[in-house]
Amino acid sequence: MIPDKAPREDVLYAAGDLKKEAHVPSFEKYKELYIKSIDNPDEFWGDIAKDFYWKTKHTGQFLDYNFDVTKGEIFVKCMEGATTNICYNVLDRNVHEKKLGDKVAFYWEGNEPGDESTVTYRELLQQVCRLANVLKSQGVKKGDRVSIYMPMVVELVVAMLACVRIGAVHSIVFAGFSAESLCERILDSQCCLLITADGFYRGDKLINLKVIADEALHKCRDKGYLVQRCIMLRHLSKVEEAEVAPLGSQSPPAKRPCPDLQQDPQRDRVKKTRPVPQVPWNPEVDLCWHSLVCVASEECEPEWCDSEDPLFILYTSGSTGKPKGVLHTVSGYMLYVATTFKLVFDYQPSDVYWCTADIGWITGHSYITYGPLANGATSVLFEGLPTYPDVSRMWEIVDKYSVTKFYTAPTAIRLLMKYGSEPVTRCKRTSLKVLGTVGEPINPEAWQWYYTVVGEKRCPVVDTFWQTETGGHVLTPLPAATPMKPGSATFPFFGVVPAILNESGEELEGPSEGYLVFKQPWPGVMRTVYGNHQRFETTYFKKFPGYYVTGDGCRRDKDGYYWITGRIDDMLNVSGHLLSTAEVESALVEHEAVAEAAVVGRPHPVKGESLYCFVSLRDGVTYNRSLEAQLRKQVREKIGAIATPDYIQNAPGLPKTRSGKIMRRVLRKIANNERDLGDVSTLADPSVIEQLFENRSCSDV
Repeated sequence: MIPDKAPREDVLYAAGDLKKEAHVPSFEKYKELYIKSIDNPDEFWGDIAKDFYWKTKHTGQFLDYNFDVTKGEIFVKCMEGATTNICYNVLDRNVHEKKLGDKVAFYWEGNEPGDESTVTYRELLQQVCRLANVLKSQGVKKGDRVSIYMPMVVELVVAMLACVRIGAVHSIVFAGFSAESLCERILDSQCCLLITADGFYRGDKLINLKVIADEALHKCRDKGYLVQRCIMLRHLSKVEEAEVAPLGSQSPPAKRPCPDLQQDPQRDRVKKTRPVPQVPWNPEVDLCWHSLVCVASEECEPEWCDSEDPLFILYTSGSTGKPKGVLHTVSGYMLYVATTFKLVFDYQPSDVYWCTADIGWITGHSYITYGPLANGATSVLFEGLPTYPDVSRMWEIVDKYSVTKFYTAPTAIRLLMKYGSEPVTRCKRTSLKVLGTVGEPINPEAWQWYYTVVGEKRCPVVDTFWQTETGGHVLTPLPAATPMKPGSATFPFFGVVPAILNESGEELEGPSEGYLVFKQPWPGVMRTVYGNHQRFETTYFKKFPGYYVTGDGCRRDKDGYYWITGRIDDMLNVSGHLLSTAEVESALVEHEAVAEAAVVGRPHPVKGESLYCFVSLRDGVTYNRSLEAQLRKQVREKIGAIATPDYIQNAPGLPKTRSGKIMRRVLRKIANNERDLGDVSTLADPSVIEQLFENRSCSDV
């Protein structure tokens, strides 16, 4: 599976000075460690586990699992018998054992240049303990679910770790999602408490987050579920409000104003140069973050959790249209993200690391919060946009904080490519050592621009492939060890055994293309779909018993390098985020004018894929620009702005087989204006095709 020697042709190698201090300095060392991780995983992972704190040690084998649905229930168990707490390992251990209390954990860089703050490991620990005590005072206990709907501020990390400290399970919802999406996730996870903020700016646009959160809570109430408490962070506003009594208390609410923004050193950072949101307030439900935290104790004993206790739920789009609550557990996830962060970015204690993702996605969970903090790293936490207030913003931040390791999405790279090299080269970037990409396969042209212009051909590019479900990187180069091929995710990470299958489930050897699967678990793989283990088994293990099925296609070349070719199921990768075609179709058909809808992907020069929607209208309804705008608004409100359709086409009929199945393959060809449709002999009504092409030519595509 792994070649004996790295290829010598058509590849790029890391600079020699990077190899001198690298954790994995050569391809030969990578191969040696990889073989050990597969042949002797107990020893490989056991050595890594020694660097962490365990209240009790594990007994038995390191990993126990069943991947074959024909042999019983699917399960993965890691380090059974061990107890620990991730918050203790990423904060207390660094502060007290490793003496990193005064080291910067995060440089926070706000939306506006000049909005900034710094938090050390000791300060972060204090803030986390305060909020953890607040959560306990509100009745939150081990195993309870807490929903978090916040912008990219340090308090988002505080909220995550406060939950983890007391054994509660956090469910973070990306702050760009709609009230309907937030409501759906709260209902599915049965969250007892919501943590949110008043609002935030994305460039020039004000997002009234509390208004959206309140709408979501109203929707939950209308559906029979009551979230009893909502803690709001004052990120932009300055308000006074009543504090409600703790859950279960018979005492009346106590009036306590929020601390003044100018007198609160924790908040002395945001320039008040723009309008602030009007904050709706319900004294029966709402709590002010600051009024509670400022009087809470800085001491909070961690809750010691079993290795397989739930850690967090993170929802990802499902092919059925209903989001899946991916569940990760304590010990395996902690070890895996800590190890992948350390080795994939070749983290060194002097590094300043920056991942530009949002914590609302798995990349932010694993490679902004848990992975970097587990290694005692200093990171940049960025609230803004890569093009605001100008297209040099990212590189100015690199220079400002002397960033050494930089991790971003191909979408952002393609966006910045449009503006040429000058906005990049006007900044020095001399601190950069390693560049990374995440979220989707990167096209070779964007890879070369990133490597040549941004990294000046001296910074290796780690093109990482992984998923919400995998917890961390599964196919990836190592910066000093792996010769790079532009656009290839190269080789598996330690403990990961990939295979390529054909439609019949047969393993393909050598150069080949087919379904990407994995033959055995690694510590960070998801454990189930929250509340629906049957869906977990059906989605990932039923198609090819004995394998974890990624849902992605893959090609392996003659040198053994892996190339991700894209989704095989009904999912779209838009700006690095998976969207379910079924979910978008459901939102469209909820409009009274729409009888049927079909959604496919169309290549996009920046986003990778764009949403191309075909809608069949009810009798008597006329298609026009006003209706098109209504449909876009409908999807935006149901799912979020990220799912807004790029193209909507009137489709009097859809290409269907005689059994009534929509031929999406044909729709993808029409969306791309390709006349070579292949075999259409099974079409029930071939005349539909020409009608769709005619309507396409009349639209703005």
